[in-house]
Formats: sequence, structure tokens, C-alpha cells
Amino acid sequence: MLSVIVTTFDSAKFIKPCLDSIFNQGYGDLQVIVVDNGSKDGTCDFIKVNYSKARLITNKNNLGACHAKNQGIEIASGEWILTLDCDVVLEDGFIGEIMEFANNSKDSIGMIQPKILTQGKKEIYSCGIGLSWLSRFHDIGRGFTDTQRFDVSLPVFGACCAAALYRRKMLEEVKDSHGYFDRRFFFLFEDADLSWRAQKRGWLCMYYPKPRCFHRGNSSSTDKKNRQILSFGNRQLAIFKNQNPILILLMFPLYLVYDLPRFLMLAVKFKCKFPKFSGYNPR
Repeated sequence: MLSVIVTTFDSAKFIKPCLDSIFNQGYGDLQVIVVDNGSKDGTCDFIKVNYSKARLITNKNNLGACHAKNQGIEIASGEWILTLDCDVVLEDGFIGEIMEFANNSKDSIGMIQPKILTQGKKEIYSCGIGLSWLSRFHDIGRGFTDTQRFDVSLPVFGACCAAALYRRKMLEEVKDSHGYFDRRFFFLFEDADLSWRAQKRGWLCMYYPKPRCFHRGNSSSTDKKNRQILSFGNRQLAIFKNQNPILILLMFPLYLVYDLPRFLMLAVKFKCKFPKFSGYNPR
């Protein structure tokens, strides 16, 4: 069985194309779970009326994408878990294609990254997560035109959870006291952290380009201030959680040169106040 987990937050204008693209796949052994983070725009009522086959979990407040994904994973029955943002639309045949690849993959493959294109269907949104020597995370191929160079299946550092397939066995192995996805991240970099933790345990991520989907991006309309603060803080958390301590010490001067100016800019610009998301706790 495949379990699909969709997270929503004030997603009424996005959720219909997303859920239609899932249920129209014609894939039989399918469980669909929608976790809503306190929407006030009628998202939940719309899902209840129009998608009775989807199991809906509702939170009173916005507890963050990580917490919502964890809630979905906890009740999922599938051997494979497909996470989707609410503004992702699957191409016809997506599920059949990715599940055939998954079911024939090596036991060491814990994550599978499909090709994610932008809403315009011509540019790459993500072919997986890359990690630079300076511990900078990036979406592979972001902003490039989709050409044959992105049609080659290959190992990548990690999977972008806007649309990513995870083996249940791997998720259970990497789960810790903070969840499958570390809820301290709230959102941003949580997929890089999970991928890093999995890699340290010997799990691999494969990019498989045949199944394609289309992603709008930032459907939660999170403002630039909050994204910048979370981006900076979450990157530091991912590094100190996962990087070899000796390597952190050796690279500390480089981190200082790269990150100190960013920290000072945020401190001056935003007075280092954490985002006022309900349920967010940076500790």
C-alpha cells in the first residue's frame, strides 16, 4: 500500500487540483491522509464535502509542516509514504510509475525523488536536495529549463518533501524524540535534516525523473522575514545535529566568515525575533 500525506494551511484555492490529481491516478492500493494546520478559509469543510475517501486530521492551530507530516505518518498504513505539499499536482501515471520503481528498488533505497517542475511545467523546481562543501543545501536544478540532462536517474543527497517518497522502514529507523521530521524546524530544511539522518544510517536517496509533478511554491504565503529567520536558524540546527563535530571545528572559521554577516544582518533587520507561529518553539 501507498500512503499519501498532504499538509494544508489556508489551502482552499490549491487543494482541489492536488487531490483530484491523486484520486484520478487510478491506483488501487491507496490511502490519502490530509493534515490541516488550523485553516480559517474553509479548506476543511471543502475536503469533508468533496473528498470523503480522504482521511482528514484537523489541528486547531498552525503547528508547523513537520508536526503535520508526523501526524500523518503516525497513522499511515503504507509501506511507502508519499509527502505532498497542497499546491502540488501529479502528472497522470505518476503514482504507478514511482511505485513500480520503488517496489523494484534495492533495500538500501529509503527515499525516492521524482522530478518536480514549476507550475509553468518548463522549469525545474527540484530534482532532489544537494549539499555543498560549506554545508549549504540547495534544490538540484532549481530555475533551469527542463532538458534531457535532468532525465537521468542517479543518487542524490536527499529528497525535497514537497513531493518525496519515503520507505516506512527507513522512517521508523530515523525517528527520534522530535519525530520523523524534527518538529523543531517548524518548516524549511526539515527534509534536508531527515535525509542527512537517514544517510548517516546507510540509507540512500535516488532521483527518478519519469514521474513528474508540478509545484507552485510558498502556498502558505509565509513572509520574507519569517522565511529568512527560519532558513538561517534551521540550517545551523541541521549542521550541529548531523555534521561530524571534528569537521565543524575544522570548518568553523569558514562558517564564521559565511554565517556571521548573515546573522548580524538578521539581528539588525529583524531584532532576531522568532516567527510568531502558533506552536513554534525554537528550543
